Amino acid sequence: MSIIVITILALCAIGVTAAIILFFVAQKFKVYEDPRIDEVEEALPAANCGGCGYPGCRGFAEALVKADNIDNFLCPVGGAPVMSHVGAILGHEVKAAEPTVAVLRCNGTCENRPKTNQYDGAPSCTIAASLYSGETGCQFGCLGLGECVDACNFDAMYMDKETGLPVIIEDKCVSCGACVKACPNHIIELRKKGPKSRRVFVSCVNKDKGAIAKKACDVACIGCGKCVKECPFDAITLENNLAYIDYNKCKLCRKCVIVCPTNAIHELNFPPRKEKPTEKPTAASVKPVAAPKAEVKAEEAPKIEPTANDDTTENK
Repeated sequence: MSIIVITILALCAIGVTAAIILFFVAQKFKVYEDPRIDEVEEALPAANCGGCGYPGCRGFAEALVKADNIDNFLCPVGGAPVMSHVGAILGHEVKAAEPTVAVLRCNGTCENRPKTNQYDGAPSCTIAASLYSGETGCQFGCLGLGECVDACNFDAMYMDKETGLPVIIEDKCVSCGACVKACPNHIIELRKKGPKSRRVFVSCVNKDKGAIAKKACDVACIGCGKCVKECPFDAITLENNLAYIDYNKCKLCRKCVIVCPTNAIHELNFPPRKEKPTEKPTAASVKPVAAPKAEVKAEEAPKIEPTANDDTTENK
């Protein structure tokens, strides 16, 4: 046999032998993957935002398949419809979760919180927060550099040039939590939307004492505790000179909004309050007033002058 034929046969034998070895090795170390993971991943919105707490939709799908109960899982982008679809794939009943939305807990506008200095560094909230307390007297408020806006992948936020604060577009917010993680001062919170998107919350995170907080911002929470005393549902707590409203206990009565002396408690999407009508006086409440006495002047009697006949009579 020629050298070429022998070489070809040897290479073929080596290839077949290597293929057989690789086949048995692959079977030995084979990692089983549930085919439902691919189905669940296709049902997810593929946003890969991390709002669910897992690294992307693939990681979330794996966690869903491995879990015995998925009631505590939620895709913030897809919401209840997506979770219902996932539950149907996995054979689980999913309880409808109340939708949430991002809420800005700072009202330190340029008018309410005047600047005391000017920042001239990198336009990043994280860098600015690591260097100093900010351009105003409040070290807890918004730094105004828009890092939360950059973190939002759904165009649900923008910076208001007049107020210097970010604005959250509720209709576009998917509650992924990216802005919450991006904010170094933790002034953005995910709260329940509430019935008819109505919410009551303390729009302040300042933990300084009352006088210091009020000096830094006109609408800061001063920790007076009036809202805590006024709330009939024990939904408000006061800790570190700062009031906080628990949205799970709040019944949206808005009594706390009225008693807040600095207007630090905000009410969103409520109809305007009705002005209390002035009470009309009742018959019982009206005291009778005596009529002024009329001065009656007696008519003067006409004077009768004596006549000549009267004199004659007297003489007789």
